[in-house]
Amino acid sequence: MREFLIAGNWKMNGSSAANVELVAGIVAGVPTGSGFSLLVCPPFPYLASVVEQTKGSPVKVGAQTVSEHDKGAFTGEVAPGMLSDVGCDYVIVGHSERRALYGETSEQVAAKFQAAQVAGITPILCVGETLEEREAGTTESVIDEQLGAVMDAAGVGAFAAAVIAYEPVWAIGTGMTATPEQAQDVHRHIRAQLAAQDGSIAANVQILYGGSMKGENAAGLLAQPDIDGGLIGGASLKADDFLAIAQAAAGIQ
Repeated sequence: MREFLIAGNWKMNGSSAANVELVAGIVAGVPTGSGFSLLVCPPFPYLASVVEQTKGSPVKVGAQTVSEHDKGAFTGEVAPGMLSDVGCDYVIVGHSERRALYGETSEQVAAKFQAAQVAGITPILCVGETLEEREAGTTESVIDEQLGAVMDAAGVGAFAAAVIAYEPVWAIGTGMTATPEQAQDVHRHIRAQLAAQDGSIAANVQILYGGSMKGENAAGLLAQPDIDGGLIGGASLKADDFLAIAQAAAGIQ
């Protein structure tokens, strides 16, 4: 059975003092039991301190993006090896905000995905459609293009050491949330696309839901057969809210 992964994407939020309080609350409140894991993804300046604070706990640490280059004259960028060096286990690649605000292409995301794996870091590949794309009935073709760029570059075998996160862009920070059935339909489609090339990898890859999951709706979403956790935004900034989602995962296993 696939384990749940509850991942907190802090985005551009936090401070040294606030992070200490938040991480302490999360570490102290991790539900007992097995079948799930927790991950926090703070901004770059705080990665090392959060890694230090989570040592000896079940909470893992990841970054929010990464360069596709391993070193060189790329001012402001952070190489995969640097993330590995400070103790990151995961990195988010292709988040909808990176694609929309910073123009990241699917080909660039695929390169970041591969670079992360070379450095021994598990990439969390984000895919998802906008409201306009959903209303136009192109959700599956958008997902197929984003997922296909990585499969073309890295091969389906690369997903044996990766995570996928489905982000309905129209449900992020808008107050809208996909119903469990809507989310499950897309998760099922993603798994089917992988299964067309490798059934075993498709059966084992974790696919997270990344559209405004919170304590109140987590159980219904996580009960779906192809939803294996959440990529959490706003609800990851308060320990109690984040732990409520973790508790829902623990209750299902």
